[in-house]
Amino acid sequence: MNILVCISKSPDTTSKIAFSNDNTQFDDNGVQYIVNPYDEWYALVRALELKETLGGQVTIITVGTTTDEAIMRKALAIGADEAVRIDADPKDAYYTAMQIAHYAQSNGFDLVLTGKETINYNGSQVGGMIAEALDAPFVSLATKLEVNGTTIQLEREIVGGLELIEVALPVVVSCAKGMAEQRIPNMRGIMAARTKPLQIIAPQAIEELTNFIQFSAASSKASVKMIDADNMDELVALLHSEAKVI
Repeated sequence: MNILVCISKSPDTTSKIAFSNDNTQFDDNGVQYIVNPYDEWYALVRALELKETLGGQVTIITVGTTTDEAIMRKALAIGADEAVRIDADPKDAYYTAMQIAHYAQSNGFDLVLTGKETINYNGSQVGGMIAEALDAPFVSLATKLEVNGTTIQLEREIVGGLELIEVALPVVVSCAKGMAEQRIPNMRGIMAARTKPLQIIAPQAIEELTNFIQFSAASSKASVKMIDADNMDELVALLHSEAKVI
């Protein structure tokens, strides 16, 4: 089975977030980047499990600059066979998706996996756009995935229950919690990843459809007010006057 896993970099959740140039650009000075957790923990690990069971190959792909190569090495250390970087600095989900779709279309993948979203943009757009460009089925937010010959069975949560889906390959799937368990790269994988080649590809001439006008930091969290458990009247008064939730 030939599987393509889309990965992207995201700031570590402990990083201090700031903006520059009059809040029009993300300031990545001092920011530690990681593999987007949904891409790593669920999409990549499930792809590796399928390869171990069925055979085949797992290729990771990202649209990014040389600064993305550290996260690519991390994915290789976990077990990916090949790594592809489309050499661009994307600002737009459409641009990213079309670059990946062009590569996927040229290389005949059976299955394309993404995380359900990135933790820095939370857009959940790239997977569906890739599927549209490939004229392939798309299943979002899948929590289980099994392969049966030329079809796959998927499970995802819906309001009030679970939805079971069967679809023919090739297919694009976005992966959510429950798809797989996180893997920690071992020393052998880390050493092997250092020498695995990274394939660098020039980007296609695709127009970005989105411009970022301005960023703003989230408001600081308000301080916590502790109320004695025996003082119910004060709690109710504060919920009325300050929290305004009742």
